[in-house]
Amino acid sequence: MSLATVWFILIAVLWIGFFVLEGFDLGVGALHSVVGRTESERRAAIETIGPFWDGNEVWLVVAAAAMFAAFPGWYATMFSGFYLLMVLALVGLIARGVSFEFRGKVESPRWRRTWDIAMTAGSVIVAVGLGVALGNLVHGVPIGSNQEYTGTVWDLFHPYALFTGLTVLMLCLVHGSTFLALKTEGEARRRARRLAAWLAPITGLVVLGFIAWTHASEGKGVFVNPVEAIAVMAMFAVAWLAAERYEGWAFTATTVAIAATIGAIFVDLYPRVMVSSTNSAYSLTVQNTASGSYALKVITVIAVVLLPVVLAYTAWSYHVFHRRVTVQSVAPAQSPDPASVPQP
Repeated sequence: MSLATVWFILIAVLWIGFFVLEGFDLGVGALHSVVGRTESERRAAIETIGPFWDGNEVWLVVAAAAMFAAFPGWYATMFSGFYLLMVLALVGLIARGVSFEFRGKVESPRWRRTWDIAMTAGSVIVAVGLGVALGNLVHGVPIGSNQEYTGTVWDLFHPYALFTGLTVLMLCLVHGSTFLALKTEGEARRRARRLAAWLAPITGLVVLGFIAWTHASEGKGVFVNPVEAIAVMAMFAVAWLAAERYEGWAFTATTVAIAATIGAIFVDLYPRVMVSSTNSAYSLTVQNTASGSYALKVITVIAVVLLPVVLAYTAWSYHVFHRRVTVQSVAPAQSPDPASVPQP
């Protein structure tokens, strides 16, 4: 196996890691006002991802940086051709980050409602936007013989890409609902559990439709590969696990489902990294977009040293903040009644 292939696998793992970790962040951001009916419940829902959301977004930066270092041709064509999608995703990430920081700065229902909308909209935009980008990698976009994107913005928004965006969004919603069921208490926990049980079979059908559409467009027949089969079975298992209150296993199942679905995209893509709809001979591949052998060796050494540190820190942070978040723990402190304070 060449170093270029190893780096393609590593980049796929980084994207999978991003969607597994940021996926429940996006789901919670989109659903916090649905699961939380009161201000305290919404605060509790947001607090479940408070220690994690910014660290999880680092995986996106690392995945993009790895593409730049290992496959500069892929990075240049994708990020220039998908510029609008990248900007939309960036706007969504900014809206989410700002809402986390500003939501509690003013004790005003209107102020909080505005930032709740920003958090929900930003989460949906990021999930759909990145899903559309991944769908375009597999389906194909106009690429010329010089490896440059030759299409327009509207070439990115075809039905298959939009359905891929919907698939990613639905996966994030189920992932977020199982995370909320695992991390909250009381009514919010029950609502999240019921929501997961209701969304899971619908999402399973959406994932199955996405796989069928991918096979039809690729001419691969009706038989699914093991990764795709795991994605569908795991998502349908979530409905039963959530209904039976096996919240930890339900979250594990959504983790497997979203990892397998994103992984299936890269399995279908290899050995290509971007498909050209202009001419299959113009498709970008692992070999014709990779960096030189020396550069690949250098970044491999860097990855071997730094990646275990990142994984260890991530695991430690999740261990530290593993407890459930209760409404009482996030309720604002009440100022004492001046009349009840003893006078000197």
